[in-house]
Amino acid sequence: MTDIAPLIKRSLVDQALEQLRQRISQGIWAIGERLPTEPELSAELGISRNTVREAMRVLAFSGLIEIRQGDGSYLRSMTDPLGAMRALSHCTLEQAQETRQILEVEAIGLAALRRTEQDLHRLRAALDTSAALYHGELEAYISADLVFHQQLVDAAHNPALSELYQYFSSIIGAQLRQTLNLSPRRQAVFDLHTALLDAVAQQDAERAKSLCRQLINEP
Repeated sequence: MTDIAPLIKRSLVDQALEQLRQRISQGIWAIGERLPTEPELSAELGISRNTVREAMRVLAFSGLIEIRQGDGSYLRSMTDPLGAMRALSHCTLEQAQETRQILEVEAIGLAALRRTEQDLHRLRAALDTSAALYHGELEAYISADLVFHQQLVDAAHNPALSELYQYFSSIIGAQLRQTLNLSPRRQAVFDLHTALLDAVAQQDAERAKSLCRQLINEP
């Protein structure tokens, strides 16, 4: 019984979270508005106060609500980053590639136009690290490659793009892990990274985007 109880408890919390997130997305409460008390939510949702309390803690952790001791809970945001991560985690390999085409290719085009000398210095150092690991342990290489690609996106100097790509990087890592476990790493593919950095350094946006598309389709 001790092994089963935590699963039941999580299931109840998940159900409470689903109902609370639904109310938030429907605009039942306005940003800055004080939410009903735990007893009120418990009665409304038909669940225990302890379950409500745990669900509220999850919402507070994700930044949706703010819990003020002795005052109550207030709605901070209607966008749940944890919900976005759950959606990303269920995407297929093909969907991940499509998303990279939209997000990363355009970001790198901007990076080619906006990169600074400091950006290039960081990118060359990251690529050197990645090159040293390319034929070594897979997880170490993937980590280094993700740093290089994140820095490419960062060179676009658009914080929103950088934040989105950081959220998506775990999916890219899973995509690389899947493809590189099935096919051997080829030097010609890594050389595309060098050519991509050269295009960014030369501020050739169209060539950089073309090379990025090639990398995404042939990791």
